[in-house]
Amino acid sequence: MAKITILGSGGFGLSLAIMAEHCGNHTVTVWSKFQSEIDDIRRHGEHVQKLPGVPVSESIALTSDISCIKGCDMVIFGIPSSFVRDVAKLAAPYIDEHMVVVNTGKGLEEGSLKTLSQVIGEEIKTDKLVVLSGPSHAEEVARCIPTTIVAASENMKAAEYVQNQLSNSFMRIYLNTDVKGCELGGALKNIIALCAGICDGLGYGDNTKAALMTRGIHEIARLGKAFGANVNTFSGLTGIGDLIVTCTSMHSRNRRAGILIGQGVSPQEAVERVGTVEGYFCCKAAYDLSRQLGVEMPITEQLNEVLFKGGDVREALSALMKRPLSLEEI
Repeated sequence: MAKITILGSGGFGLSLAIMAEHCGNHTVTVWSKFQSEIDDIRRHGEHVQKLPGVPVSESIALTSDISCIKGCDMVIFGIPSSFVRDVAKLAAPYIDEHMVVVNTGKGLEEGSLKTLSQVIGEEIKTDKLVVLSGPSHAEEVARCIPTTIVAASENMKAAEYVQNQLSNSFMRIYLNTDVKGCELGGALKNIIALCAGICDGLGYGDNTKAALMTRGIHEIARLGKAFGANVNTFSGLTGIGDLIVTCTSMHSRNRRAGILIGQGVSPQEAVERVGTVEGYFCCKAAYDLSRQLGVEMPITEQLNEVLFKGGDVREALSALMKRPLSLEEI
């Protein structure tokens, strides 16, 4: 039995709370910065916008008081990447050395180009930091659909604790020591998923998407290697696994935003319509990181042109297809 606090009451935060409740006699609390969101969930018994039809048990505590972290065993960050640093600063005074801190966000911090565990590590002094990542749509986790993910950490005891406390009959958790690789795979696949959506919006077929996904994971792995990650990680759940689920599902906000862009909607309007689109924010950071490390990432580069420089989606695809012919590098 563990006392678990989840920071974030959006779709993924609540799905984690529901999952944790199914793992045994855990005491689960969900925090939101917005009392109105907490009130709406209690009023309707569900998150109407994010997880319609999924009941939130009365046994899951909901609060807007960040001091709820006090005395817990595990703190899970279940919030969008752009808010991670701010929430980490709020949480830091209440986290002590025995707590395991878990990040589930997928992205890079704009400006610093740091992974989210690096961001959390700067704000919270702990040697028990774990990354939880892999193919896991909130809509399916919350409905107890069989899912397999990875707990990655430099501290294997902390990762094993997360594995043991959160695994159950529909959630299987593997361990990995390659934190950088697991985080980069989870962050950068959103870029490729945006591109996959654009191809769908343009009316292109399976051939195009298969090529995009295959070359996409290749450039992700290339950046990962330069960043100090193990290239084998990108063949696993946090690499190709997460890429597949995000590029092919309508649960994916990145893919849905991409479809709109492919249909002629401006990138900014597409993001406004869909909501949090991590690939939009991650693209520029990944592009900047690739230039900093001297890594060629043609797909990311062309998406950056489309999102932030007014580039045309058809011209971007044409530019990729007309690149100099070469051997296929594996």
